[in-house]
This record gives sequence, C-alpha cells and structure tokens, in this order.
Amino acid sequence: MNSIPAGSFFITGTDTEVGKTLVSGALILKLREAGLKSVGFKPVVAGTYIDASGQKLNEDLETLRIASGLNPHEKSLCPFVLDEAAAPHLLAQKNSIYLDATIILDEFKVLTAAFDSVVVEGAGGFLVLLNEQEDLGDVTQAMDLPVILVVGMRLGCINHALLTCEAIQSRQLTIAGWIANTLSNPMPLLEENIQALKDRIFAPFLGAIPSLPAELKKPENAPYSLEALRFAAGHIRLPE
Repeated sequence: MNSIPAGSFFITGTDTEVGKTLVSGALILKLREAGLKSVGFKPVVAGTYIDASGQKLNEDLETLRIASGLNPHEKSLCPFVLDEAAAPHLLAQKNSIYLDATIILDEFKVLTAAFDSVVVEGAGGFLVLLNEQEDLGDVTQAMDLPVILVVGMRLGCINHALLTCEAIQSRQLTIAGWIANTLSNPMPLLEENIQALKDRIFAPFLGAIPSLPAELKKPENAPYSLEALRFAAGHIRLPE
C-alpha cells in the first residue's frame, strides 16, 4: 500500500488483554504532542456495552476516540463491531457476517487521507482469524505498517513474545519496537523477564509501563481515562 503517513503503526500483542488499547492510546497522545494529527483505528472489535445515555459502545474504540480528541461515534474507527466478546471469525460465522479485509483496508485508507498518522490496534494476537482465508497478519502485511509489539508481562510472555516476533518477521514486516506492559498483578522476577526479552528481541525497547495506580484502573465496560493514557505515555517513547 502506498502513501502511508509517517508515524503510522500497527499495534499487536502477545495475547488478548495485554494492554494494546492502553499503549495505542498512549502512542496517539505522544504523536499528537509531537504535532501530528493522529487517530486510532481497529480492523474489528468484539464486545459492546450500553452507556448511561443508551448508546451502544465499545470500550477500545472509545479509548481510541478519547486519545484522538474525538467525540463518541465521531468518525468510523472500525468497520466491524461485533456485540459479543469472543473470537471474531466465530462471531462473524454465527451472525452471517463476512470479515472482509478489503473493507478494512478501504476504511484505513480513508483515515490515512484525513490524518497525519494512523495507529492501528489489532484484535487479540497477531494471527487472529478473520475468515477462512485471512487473518490479521494478512491485513498488517497489506497495510505495510511497522509493527509495535505489546508484551503483557505475565508467566509465558517470553515464549509468546518470541513466537510473535517470528510471525511478524515471516511476513517481511518491520518491528519498530516493543513495550513491556506490567499487568495488575506484577509477575515474579519482572525486571529479569524484561531483560531476557531485551536480550532476544532485536528491535528497540520503547519502555515499560508500570501497573496503573488504583485510581487510574479502567472500570468494567468503560474506556481508559485520559489520565490513564497520559500515565502510560509518560513511560514510553516513540520509535525513531
């Protein structure tokens, strides 16, 4: 794909619930602070809730809107919003929906034409399935974006991180950097695990986000607050 704005990235993770949304929002803030008109995008989301005003929302998309300086429902940041929190391709089959990579890429192109940079947050891990032929790795390849890997620091993360790096590199994609995200219950030997990954991931280390303070933790069925995104942004750097 040609004419991708500089400062655009694909954010993937070692698994689901490892902090991709937190990192994506924080990166958007940092890009905006650097003077770029930046926006978030997700190829597909699974899981919605009804807010106090009766609107159906997705917490990841609303976090991206908060980071991007947009109002709820302002601009389409995702072509496929599925109500249940489950594997997207299975929900799509259940509801007779075809998760078409072409539609995803078309909506992505609309945003690249309107913004200086687009931060694309994946769903789950790098190879989450879309349909019988395509996965998110195919979408990332078609977008031709540098990838930032979010490693959720928990038992098993070294294996998951190294396997994900191999999968990204097998698609001839650039790993622009990786971020260690400390989860709510910090793992034993946290610093030693981060060092082990530094020694084995041949891409820039962009920072480690500590566990969010209690007052910044995300409530259930709600986006991250701007304060939580700023906290995370303070512990990471943009790729050079």
